[in-house]
Amino acid sequence: MGKKLKKEVEPPPKDVFDPLCVESKKAATVVLMLNSPEEEVLSKACEALYKFAAKGEENKMTLLKLGAVEPLFKLVTHEDPIVRRNATMVMGIMASHNDVKKLLRQLDVTSAFIARLAPEEDVVIHEFASLCLAHMAVEYNSKVQIFEQGGLEPLIRLLGSPDPDVKKNCVECIYSMVQEFNDLHVEALGVVANCLEDVETVQLFQETGSLRKLLMFTEVSTLPDFQRNAARAIAKAANYSEIRKIFNEQEVEKCLVTLLRTNSDGTKIAASQAISAMCENLASKQTIGTLGIPQLVQLLSSNNEEVKEAAATALANLTTAHLGNASAVAKANGIKPLINLLSIKRDGAVASAATVLSNLALQEPLRVSIQNHGVMAALVKPLNSTNSIVQSRAALVVAAVSCDAEARAKLRNSGGLDPLVKLLHSKDKEVRRNACWAVMVCARDELTAAEMTKLGALDILEEINLSIGRKNNFSEAALDQILDHNLSQKYSQMGYLSCNNIISDGFYDYGQIKPGVKLLSLEELSGQELNDRRAIILINAKLPEPEPTTVTPADERAMQDGITGRIASSGALKKTSKEKASPVEEKSESPARSSSISKGSSREKGSRYLCKCLQECKHLSKLLFSCFYICCTIYEEVYIQKADTGKWRGDHKGKPDMLIIYICHYFKRNNV
Repeated sequence: MGKKLKKEVEPPPKDVFDPLCVESKKAATVVLMLNSPEEEVLSKACEALYKFAAKGEENKMTLLKLGAVEPLFKLVTHEDPIVRRNATMVMGIMASHNDVKKLLRQLDVTSAFIARLAPEEDVVIHEFASLCLAHMAVEYNSKVQIFEQGGLEPLIRLLGSPDPDVKKNCVECIYSMVQEFNDLHVEALGVVANCLEDVETVQLFQETGSLRKLLMFTEVSTLPDFQRNAARAIAKAANYSEIRKIFNEQEVEKCLVTLLRTNSDGTKIAASQAISAMCENLASKQTIGTLGIPQLVQLLSSNNEEVKEAAATALANLTTAHLGNASAVAKANGIKPLINLLSIKRDGAVASAATVLSNLALQEPLRVSIQNHGVMAALVKPLNSTNSIVQSRAALVVAAVSCDAEARAKLRNSGGLDPLVKLLHSKDKEVRRNACWAVMVCARDELTAAEMTKLGALDILEEINLSIGRKNNFSEAALDQILDHNLSQKYSQMGYLSCNNIISDGFYDYGQIKPGVKLLSLEELSGQELNDRRAIILINAKLPEPEPTTVTPADERAMQDGITGRIASSGALKKTSKEKASPVEEKSESPARSSSISKGSSREKGSRYLCKCLQECKHLSKLLFSCFYICCTIYEEVYIQKADTGKWRGDHKGKPDMLIIYICHYFKRNNV
């Protein structure tokens, strides 16, 4: 065989660069490799940078300073899947650094990463693209971009990915987007709230339709914080009358009533407060009364006491000076929960509930219903409160409800008079005024007036009326009302009785007393020793049973003769001080006076004759008798003259008043 020839090796092409393995220990060198046109170089460079960036935040910052972010971002959309994957991994790791995120926002990278969430992409790309979006979704602008560029849908779709890291990153991104969305609206609403305080800005909102859009969004929003802050903004702006008018034109009342039905207590409170502010506008008060009173009444039974207070305050403003709304509260079965509020610990709720009850009590049917629900017993605790507003409102309810004897009896039996009288000592002007008002109303019947007198109401009212700074119209009226059931005190203090004051048994004339001086009771006076001061006149119209005696004609003549002499002698009272009585008159007086003093038989006969006269005039009132007696005692001269000119000697049955004057005159002159 011939010798086998060796095949010659063909030399490589002259225009082809031989493969070169480059090892670099400098990150800057690898960053420069990111601009290579070779896919293998790009892939290996991205892989090396990923390992470097994963070691810590300082390395990420180093790559940022070396300018690696921009070329890496370009490689995220590279045609080669391996290059695209490795570049996405590096960007996902570096996006956790705040400075890197700022640069990424400037480069507007969200659309590129959203595109990497496509189903055809590798699961590793899904993982790091969603990781990058999760880091960026923490910022407001980025989350808006993600939402506007359609990123929410692929993120939700990838929640079904088999890779747990993909699921985790998508959940975090979606959570961040939904939560800051809230903050974005709330922050924006804060700006709007400040703008709503300016009338011109509100008018601009109205003209552009922005105000109506705001109200519509508030009604349909599912964000409790937004609804609450919107209601607060409305309440704040409604402090201005011009803005209230604009709100009414935009039907803000419907929006507020809608917010009362939400599940958020904070929103309910804010809406109730806004309603309270809008009630300053009469048209709004009417509209809310028609739409929202049943809902507000339901809130009175809430488990949250702050909600109860806000609802009660709104109802107080709605029912003030509006009888229709007051009737609507009663129709919505609001009386019982309002009375229940009087016993809770929250002073604001108690005060507002009391105001509503006072407004309702202006209508008699509603007042009767309030009484029947046990309001008098429920008022005892508020009357004992240490809060001046609660005290004042509770006293006002007493004044409004205690218009009949039954209501006053319930207050008396419940122990409400004691704290009511104590409120007369209050240093607060409104509390003292309303307490005086309530005392005046309660003192219309004798039992309640007597009880309050025992508790010191009379003395306190006298003290108040002596002070120029503390007295008021109700204090004077309350004192007069109580004195009408303490006629002895009234007569001694004022020196006169009114035409409707009827004297009864137990009345006594102590004489004039100075203001502020206490009038002693009969028991106290009876314990004193006799002295030389003026006599105290006591009225006791109960006559003892007369003994059966027969009055003879002779006795009657003796009685007539004696009295004729006395009345004749009294004629001298008609003369002026310059005139002198005649000898005949002087002589006629002496025997009559001596006989009235020395002869007991005349007094005995006079008593029997008096009893007979009273029996013949049974129609004559004992009270009339008492009244004439005290008047005759005080104004003796006037009535003696009247008796002298009145022709009473004949048929005394036809002139009962003359008979009484005759009897009184006989009592006085003959010591009967």
